[in-house]
Amino acid sequence: MENKLVYEKSSGNVFKDLELPNADERLFKAEIAAMINDIIKTKGLNQTSAAALLNIDQPKISALVNGRLSGFTIDRLFRFLLALDKNIEVKVTRKKKSSTRSGLRLLHNVSKRSASAGTKRPTTAGSKRSPSAA
Repeated sequence: MENKLVYEKSSGNVFKDLELPNADERLFKAEIAAMINDIIKTKGLNQTSAAALLNIDQPKISALVNGRLSGFTIDRLFRFLLALDKNIEVKVTRKKKSSTRSGLRLLHNVSKRSASAGTKRPTTAGSKRSPSAA
């Protein structure tokens, strides 16, 4: 008797495959959270020191580490990357007509912020808000 393995090809987004709402946003947040977790590990931070650095409490770090991301917005995760001394670049391009994939894509090449970059937070072009209000 032969056991035949049955499988379904993934779309590349597990959240979409599971038919969860906001699948593209969920995947994007998961990728950012994975980067944050990698940076925390690389810096050798425990949850308490990571929480202090990110200005949140330890249970929120635990949620982040364990992939419970419903309480985190993309903006908040980006602020964590900035607090971890990383730059964020946003690139907007025209979507290919034949593409059915989400326009959200995260590049995993996170380099250290240069010393000349300072500590200013980026603001949207044309924005009247000060960097401290971001």
